[in-house]
Amino acid sequence: MERHIYERMRELQQAHWWFAARREILGSEIERLALPRPARILEVGCGPGGNLDLLKRFGEVRAVEPDAPSRAYAAEQSGVVVEGGLLPDGLPELGGAFDMICAFDVIEHVDDDSGAVRALGDRLKPGGYLVTTVPAYGWLWSAHDAQHHHKRRYGRRAYRSLFERAGLTVRRATYFNTVLFPPIAAIRLARKAARIEGGDDETMPPPALNGLLRRLFASEAAILRAGDLPFGVSILLIAERPA
Repeated sequence: MERHIYERMRELQQAHWWFAARREILGSEIERLALPRPARILEVGCGPGGNLDLLKRFGEVRAVEPDAPSRAYAAEQSGVVVEGGLLPDGLPELGGAFDMICAFDVIEHVDDDSGAVRALGDRLKPGGYLVTTVPAYGWLWSAHDAQHHHKRRYGRRAYRSLFERAGLTVRRATYFNTVLFPPIAAIRLARKAARIEGGDDETMPPPALNGLLRRLFASEAAILRAGDLPFGVSILLIAERPA
């Protein structure tokens, strides 16, 4: 990603409604996994470290991040060891396999997404979990995707097939960010129809609106405990390495 994107993530990752509500949803999903306590956990593509404190609730965490300034900031803020590395073939030696590996909005950045999934799966213990999110639906492609150097957005079936071809067992594959899907999709499609190339999905709204958006998005944690969601701005997929 471009330098200013990393800097903006650093500024927004704690309080912005999208980052904060996504952590609530991810925390709810991870709590339901049969992880040992403490688990050995790796986050790949941790950026400036916004998810590391969440993951520390579940065990001993290490991280990988290719961007050097973000790597240093994440390590300083979290106390987690953060090493440089790239998917699929440039991950560092990490001292053994993991109970859980997380890649949150990472795989869409990698040219060889199949290779990335295989590389992550290879670093799991038997019975370990790979927890991932990616942006959904190619037709939602926008300036946001271009600015973040995304290679693609996914449909659920195509994304699921990456994990099945890597020999992993898919335990959960659901869309999410569903409650806010209608206005988000409408805005992006309207910008595309008007050929508006600018626009920023990551500005901080006024506090009242930010709080409302956070509550609406985070409400999906409870919904997802009951079942999968049929559409959404993003996909959550949890896979397991067979024992």
